[in-house]
Amino acid sequence: MADDLILETQGLVKEFKGFVAVNGVDLKVRRGAIHALIGPNGAGKTTCFNLLTKFLEPTGGSIRFNGADITRERPAQIARRGIVRSFQISAVFPHLTVLENVRIALQRKLGTSFHFWRSERSLDALNGRAMEILAQVGLETFAGTVTVELPYGRKRALEIATTLALEPELMLLDEPTQGMGHEDVDRVMQLIKQVSTNRTILMVEHNMKVVAGISDTITVLARGSVLAEGSYAQVSSDPKVVEAYMGTADTELASPAVH
Repeated sequence: MADDLILETQGLVKEFKGFVAVNGVDLKVRRGAIHALIGPNGAGKTTCFNLLTKFLEPTGGSIRFNGADITRERPAQIARRGIVRSFQISAVFPHLTVLENVRIALQRKLGTSFHFWRSERSLDALNGRAMEILAQVGLETFAGTVTVELPYGRKRALEIATTLALEPELMLLDEPTQGMGHEDVDRVMQLIKQVSTNRTILMVEHNMKVVAGISDTITVLARGSVLAEGSYAQVSSDPKVVEAYMGTADTELASPAVH
């Protein structure tokens, strides 16, 4: 079963001047799964993400990726291993076209990042692959559109496209549907499901419709610790989870629209 795990943490801890933000988290993410990390505000979800991508150093515990201990590796080493976080590529440049944004992400993968002095013609070789990626996220007809003119939901799709350009083995998506209307949420939810083929996705998400609709496994955090884990049906009916969410602004666990 160990070969089935792409990411594993054991006893992960992060303290900030005596405050324990993450407290002994054991996380097992199966290869090829969509795994959601949920919890009330202040549960430690974002801190966990920051530990996994090494924006923060853990106070204790270990992180393993594909069996290798990456606990002390730097963010650039983590990215080279194939762990890519959606906001890491804030390479959506508003005044470049959609195609140009994906092309820049492809340059990064090729190791020719930011060679802006290269002629336009030399970058045209990347157009074919860039268009393939845009087709994956339903943006091929927007290739020539200046990014600032895209609707919000399409911009998030472009962020996913630039992440895909780095060929991640594990995609970490931080609140992928935050601030979206229903139509955009549905589109991005289907997009995440679609791009999960042949890769693993770990996401922090507040929208329980999204969590229920596409997650294989859900880990619930509360006060920095794992409260429950399992399918949506299992965690949503767990009395401890219901109690942790009661009265919080972002809960939709009991909403009829979710079930």
